[in-house]
Amino acid sequence: MTTYGRTALLLALSSAAVAASLTVARADTAGAGGSLAWGDCAIPEPVPGQQCATLSVPLDYSDPGGRRIGIAVSRIRGDRSEERRGTLAVIPGGPGSSGVRRLASKGAALRGELGGAYDLVAMDPRGVGGSAKANCRLDEGDRRLVTLRSWPDADGGIDENVARSRRTAEACARNGGEVLASMTTANQARDLDRFRQALGEEKLSAWGVSYGTYVGAVYAQKFPHRTDRWVLDSSSDPDPERVARGWLGFLGPGAEDRFPDFAEWAAHPDRTKQGLRLAERPEDVRPLVIALAERLDREPKESSKPGVPLTGNVLRQALQNALYSDAAFPGFARLVVDALDPSRNPVLPRELTDALSEEDAAVMVGVICNDVRWPRSVPAHRRAVAEDRVRHPLTAGFPANITPCSFWKAPAEKPTRITDRGPSDILMIQSLRDPSTPYAAGLKMRAALGDRARLVTVDQGGHGMYLGNGNACGDRAVTTFLRTGVRPASDTYCG
Repeated sequence: MTTYGRTALLLALSSAAVAASLTVARADTAGAGGSLAWGDCAIPEPVPGQQCATLSVPLDYSDPGGRRIGIAVSRIRGDRSEERRGTLAVIPGGPGSSGVRRLASKGAALRGELGGAYDLVAMDPRGVGGSAKANCRLDEGDRRLVTLRSWPDADGGIDENVARSRRTAEACARNGGEVLASMTTANQARDLDRFRQALGEEKLSAWGVSYGTYVGAVYAQKFPHRTDRWVLDSSSDPDPERVARGWLGFLGPGAEDRFPDFAEWAAHPDRTKQGLRLAERPEDVRPLVIALAERLDREPKESSKPGVPLTGNVLRQALQNALYSDAAFPGFARLVVDALDPSRNPVLPRELTDALSEEDAAVMVGVICNDVRWPRSVPAHRRAVAEDRVRHPLTAGFPANITPCSFWKAPAEKPTRITDRGPSDILMIQSLRDPSTPYAAGLKMRAALGDRARLVTVDQGGHGMYLGNGNACGDRAVTTFLRTGVRPASDTYCG
């Protein structure tokens, strides 16, 4: 659910970790039904023609006349007015990723694929980029990706995780305020509908990725007659009893599904001339990586970043990040090669060395904890971690571990139950080997949606299929649907 990728405390992974603080150049605002005053975007490398504005929404939708906050929004106008289809919302992953920035990175490709027939729009969710933010005032050490994710100690102990989770929850309760409390998936869906109204559109089309698929599914459940052509790319289980806790639990099987792709790549003879071949046979790569992580548990190695050694858990986190895309395989292989070489200090990527900003850390924790109540029993978490470490050694128990959500205030509302009630206008696309939203999790979303959806299964590894890690067949199915409204007659397979 980064990308859910990446819980996305938990699933946003590196995409949320590197999300930049965004601002809107002109802080003009509009309420529901009003016209948005568009201006230039103060973000790095906007797409030519990209514009930004600020949308005013209620802080609390149960008190619509009360305090209001600003939501950063962006658009790229379609350049084919005579063929205009409507407006397509790009829904980012996370929680914690910027829609404004994602529109900047994908806007040109989308405009090309869709022939300029859509206005492309996006928004920064509450807590992100140019939107209203909150701050838990967490210490720097508690804002690193490898500590925000609850990796157990080398021996499987979770005492440190329990203490940090409690400390984080207490800091957020003390400092987060009303804005942090308002960061929920349901409110993101409501904000999106206010955006629709401000755009003057009767309906929206959408492309949601990772956690964005859950936002999209919740929107389609709450506002079924406001959806036009709806694409859910890399979905996880929408079970309302678990939500992000379930997404986290799927990370262990997801890593196991995806790792063979890396093993094949790392054992290929072509890696020899690159200095990145880890073994002669694919089946030898997994035990090598697991043994290296266990060795680094006992003997952390000095890295390129003073004060941030390469530990077993840092290596495991680097692996999780690398499994998102084949393009990240060389970087992880280089990290393994350098870790095995006594003469080298491995170079760690910034997402593993630098702390997240206080605001980014708050939203990553806030959304997943505000959406649903999490189990509180520490002994039950100890048992679950011990079992999960045996079952999925690549993730060493963290998908079953305790998080700040176990010490969080009870959610203000129950999660939305995703059902098959509503128009049949959804196309899902899912990788067979996704480390973040594995195929088995995507099938849970498919089952919940019933005849409202069709599923395109892509025989590919990685997270985020359309215009990303997928293949031409899958891309063609999504583009055809968005351009013509035609979906496969039944669930289909792209080999």
